Amino acid sequence: MKKTVLLLLFLSAAGVRASESEVQDTVRMREVVIDDRHEYGEAQNLPQTVISPWHEVLTEEHQPSVMPTLSRLVPGLFVPSRGMMGYGVNSGGAGGIVVRGLSSGVGQMLVLIDGEPQYSGIYGHSVADFLQTHAVERVEVLRGPASALYGSNAMGGALNIVTREISLPYNRKTASNVTLGAGSYGTVQAEATNQVSNGRFSSTVSAQYNRTDNHRPNMGFQQVGGMVKLGYRFSQHWRATAMADVNHFYTELPGTVTNPMFSNEQWITRGNASIVLRNSYRWKNATGTLRAYTNFGKHKIDDGTTDPVNNPTTQYFQSHDNVAGVSYQEAFDFFRGNRTTFGIDYQHIYGWAYYTSKETGEELPPSMASGKSHRNEVAGYVDFRQVATDWLTLQATLRVDHHSVVGTELVPQGALLFKPMRDGELKVAVAKGFRNPTMRELYLYRVANDALGPERLMNYELSWKHWVMAGRLSYGVNVFYMKGKDIIQTAMLNGAMLNRNVGKVENCGLELSLDYHIGSRWELSTNHSYLHMENPVLSAPAYKGYLGTRFHEGRWTAQAGLQYVAGLYTAVGANEQKENYCLFSASVNHRVWKGLSLWLRGETLIGERSYETLLGYPLPHATIMAGVSWDF
Repeated sequence: MKKTVLLLLFLSAAGVRASESEVQDTVRMREVVIDDRHEYGEAQNLPQTVISPWHEVLTEEHQPSVMPTLSRLVPGLFVPSRGMMGYGVNSGGAGGIVVRGLSSGVGQMLVLIDGEPQYSGIYGHSVADFLQTHAVERVEVLRGPASALYGSNAMGGALNIVTREISLPYNRKTASNVTLGAGSYGTVQAEATNQVSNGRFSSTVSAQYNRTDNHRPNMGFQQVGGMVKLGYRFSQHWRATAMADVNHFYTELPGTVTNPMFSNEQWITRGNASIVLRNSYRWKNATGTLRAYTNFGKHKIDDGTTDPVNNPTTQYFQSHDNVAGVSYQEAFDFFRGNRTTFGIDYQHIYGWAYYTSKETGEELPPSMASGKSHRNEVAGYVDFRQVATDWLTLQATLRVDHHSVVGTELVPQGALLFKPMRDGELKVAVAKGFRNPTMRELYLYRVANDALGPERLMNYELSWKHWVMAGRLSYGVNVFYMKGKDIIQTAMLNGAMLNRNVGKVENCGLELSLDYHIGSRWELSTNHSYLHMENPVLSAPAYKGYLGTRFHEGRWTAQAGLQYVAGLYTAVGANEQKENYCLFSASVNHRVWKGLSLWLRGETLIGERSYETLLGYPLPHATIMAGVSWDF
């Protein structure tokens, strides 16, 4: 099976015979970046390797979360899971976004919403169940350090979710969508979205509900969330948006199959809100953004027990956290071919962890796992880009970042973009990334160490992108090498186990991608990533490959994909374990009347009957979802 799959993937990457049919007008995967942090242009202007699937790609299979789609489409990115729905919040477990061997589970891969950091103020990791599709316009995945733009936690890259903007058909002031679905293991998904555009005012309102029993006992999941985004244009120079997004979920974690847990429950509420003011002037083509934002969470967790009769749990772990910030950036074209951006960021990071009695609800006395913390971070940066000639563009960024606990960090990055031909681009890039220690690492539990410093990493990358056959076929090749030091690990010091800056990272890899529009009906895409790690980490596969095809004809749209994963680490150290598996998924949509469509999605339809992305959590085989979608 392994040899057969590898051969199929290799042949697909090598190319297929061209069709003379007309190419579709819609470009489904656009590597365009227009986030406020780098508003000037396209992905070529960034030293990181960028891929940006848009709303139509993310929603075509009616996945309630963006994670399954990103895991297939983005080479070098992997997201471990434990069931049909529900990742939970345990650090280093399900839902940790791993890119090139670095993970959001330990704050090395930053998740943002509209350019605003989203992570727990206590543990420093993002919450995957908060990243829902109903509110998303597109997702920008930056592989490689993005700390020069975003600061701490973007050491290995960034995943920026851009929320829905007004995009109504011509001469329409309102548009709505309702999607319903049901399937295996009592799974239900529902979402509704309404958009309004009336003169200078615009709004997007969406809501979502999901639930499932999952495939194991004590593994239920239920979620409800919503988003409101309002926009107003004061003049041709000024416009403002306000956005609020809240998500609450309940999940049960059953433990491993060899060590099942009972009463291991989580009640999580997370949200974010922002107010953004944008300007645009002809003088020096000036554009700027001023934003104030907050990202907050409330967690209530029962850690569970293996013996509910003789050893029941008596307390809840509870926490409140908040990351609030203000940022301002302004960009200018000072002279021909130039774009220079100045920016300043401020963040206040807060966390409070404590235990309460199950019986009385009262707060229990402080322990090693409880406490409060306030930290501040302020930074300034300059980003300079210059088109030197028709074939050469230079980019350089310098960030000065000060943290109230660990001090000041200088963060440089730079790139050279060569265009040896009209449809080909060669990029050479170098970038530094860093991550400041979290409240947990500094102050909580017996291994806490308030003398910790930041983790640091340097990344060197060479990439090639080429468009041929009048743009119908495009392919990309990326080669990278990263080396990091001062990685925070638990190690012995003076007879005690403490968090220390003693770890190292040394990874190198190759990433390949190909997209081919075979006429007006067929599309073919494939991507592959190879990763070598001197120090293996969990959930980082040595190889991940995907081969997908899409067909569109009249009222019908269908797609299918084959994914192969090899050398996935589910345990490291003395008891190292790896997993290899092959998955096949497919979906079909049929428009039965005007905006009314029926859809069907199947996953893990062939291949392994039992496989794991987390040790002790076998995933289900052959799951089916079906539903209806109505645009009106």
